[in-house]
Amino acid sequence: MVTLVINNTSVTVEPGTTILQACEQLNIEVPVFCYHSRLSIAGNCRMCLVEVDHSSKPVASCAMPAIEGMIVHTNTPMVEKARKGNLEFLLINHPLDCPICDQAGECDLQDITLNYGSDKSRFDLNKRAVKEKHMGPLIKPIMTRCIHCTRCIRFADEIAGAPEIGTLGRGENLEITSYLQKAITSELSGNMIDICPVGALTSKPYAFHGRSWELTKTESIDVMDAVGSNIRIDSRGREVMRILPRLHEDINEEWISDRTRFACDGLKKQRLDSPYLRRNGKLEPCSWDEAFVAIRDKIQSVSPQEIAAIAGDLIDCEAMLALKELMESLGIPHLECRQDGSYLPTHSRCHYLFNTTIAGIESADLALIVASNPRVEAPLINARLRKRYLMGGFTVGLIGSQIDLNYPYYLLGDQARTLKEIHDGTHPFVKNLKAAKSPMMILGQAGLNRRDSINIIQLCQGIAEKYGLITNEWNGYNILHTAAARVGGLDIGFVPKTEGFNITNILSACRNGDIKVVYLLGADEIPMNQLADTFVIYQGHHGDAGAHRADVVLPGAAYTEKNATYVNTEGRPQRAVLAVNPPGQAKEDWKIIRALSDVLGHPLAFDTIEQLRERLGKISSTFSHIDETIPAPWQHFEGKTSERLSAMPFKSSINNFYMTDPISRHSETMANCSAEAMAINHG
Repeated sequence: MVTLVINNTSVTVEPGTTILQACEQLNIEVPVFCYHSRLSIAGNCRMCLVEVDHSSKPVASCAMPAIEGMIVHTNTPMVEKARKGNLEFLLINHPLDCPICDQAGECDLQDITLNYGSDKSRFDLNKRAVKEKHMGPLIKPIMTRCIHCTRCIRFADEIAGAPEIGTLGRGENLEITSYLQKAITSELSGNMIDICPVGALTSKPYAFHGRSWELTKTESIDVMDAVGSNIRIDSRGREVMRILPRLHEDINEEWISDRTRFACDGLKKQRLDSPYLRRNGKLEPCSWDEAFVAIRDKIQSVSPQEIAAIAGDLIDCEAMLALKELMESLGIPHLECRQDGSYLPTHSRCHYLFNTTIAGIESADLALIVASNPRVEAPLINARLRKRYLMGGFTVGLIGSQIDLNYPYYLLGDQARTLKEIHDGTHPFVKNLKAAKSPMMILGQAGLNRRDSINIIQLCQGIAEKYGLITNEWNGYNILHTAAARVGGLDIGFVPKTEGFNITNILSACRNGDIKVVYLLGADEIPMNQLADTFVIYQGHHGDAGAHRADVVLPGAAYTEKNATYVNTEGRPQRAVLAVNPPGQAKEDWKIIRALSDVLGHPLAFDTIEQLRERLGKISSTFSHIDETIPAPWQHFEGKTSERLSAMPFKSSINNFYMTDPISRHSETMANCSAEAMAINHG
């Protein structure tokens, strides 16, 4: 340990700690521009200068390690003069266009100049100007404002693993630009906007749309994937203006994916704001009573065995539990939350969780990725894998198609037979598994929705048990989900009863006429043409595939418009919070189901969301531990199947990162990103 004195206060820190970090431990403010706790040290803004005894000049505190007995001063006349002079240099070429800058009100340069800068400038020559750059449809660069802190470059290189921007020129001619004026292709590029300390990089979709002091800020949870990133929803009136990341060290740290950040404009398009009823082949607006009566009449005209319910990928746990209890009260056995047909054993949580946890990736020394592309399926988990790679001593093997994960890996094959070879001990990668102390495996959804999925699960779990992925202190067997609702649905038990049909059998029964009514709770990813002549009840928030096929439409609320519980891929329950009210006559999903239960003559035994959440806690203790991960004891899986391993190669379950759900499919920004990505891939 190292002990030093800062402003006459003694502090003891770990060896290697910088003076700046020691100041932070004492809550002593030191202004910075280029320093960021998650990036490498650049030391080029010189804003963090402090005075150190026996040093003839100020010292950059971000780059100077603390030394035993060091005496530091952060508020002397020398330091004050150095900071004022440094800010005067930075503002020489800055355009001072704060009134029209989108960063105004949350700009580090504004705040630091107010607190540490001078009230005059000695510069009277022409200011430097930089031509506008092209960085794609998400980032609006105004590089005349740039102070060359290089945070964006270091983020792209270190965190995102996509070194697509850099510097050109020297001195006054130095410019930060993307290479060959290309769009930045990283799935995490929007985070450069957050870490830019000035208005050089701003959000292109949000440009000139609002000011930070106009917005209502609501802390909530993202549902664009199964990671459960913590977010802040900034709204004005009834409109979501933007979405920003919120710090959560165990999940997303302080980053979010571009789909999470920019798809929010899809919340304004093609919204369902009133009930609809199909009359003479055409959907027409109707009252809630008319919609409920039509549903009641149809359900009462068929037997419970002829009705099925399917929950979609964005549905909250409260809504799924309400629909499950309603279907059970009607005697309906056909429930399904896995609309992509994934097979997952449900008798133990260990078979469908990311058991290592997201933060636990940093404790692993080997990763075997099977049938997954985490870069597009879960960008924040891929960023955590890259972070672990940069720490050193980390081996990655991939069974799947060749892809760019932003870190090196061994491509072991693209078929299930590679799993068999590893299981049998004949594959060369086995020696890496045997040498690893804390190995982990990631099994993606593309390996779970095939005819040989049971075989694949058995092989993966056999490898986990055979090569030390499962011990008393470590569980390295992980399922990577892509749907925010999936783990919660499995926890609740929104799956077929003993005599019930899974999604494949439900669709087959619809084609055969054995299923006559289907209740789609936000389910838009199934092939609607296979529903044939089935009577379709669709409850959701967008006019997507399900609404177009429906006979009755019930308008629900999006994730920004309700208080709801979601369980992420690692089994962590979290609460989304209502930020804006649903449009028109739309209601929260559980309220719609509760009202429908009265019309059907089977009123549900709850009237408030608190009562509904009590029932959640009784079904699974998981829901009583919000924002906690409870380890699931390992249970061996014995599945029966007559299928053989298929020779079909593994591919990612996501073809287009920017369009995966009704919200992102109706986002103009995501459409622009998709078009740009397609142009780059084919250009």
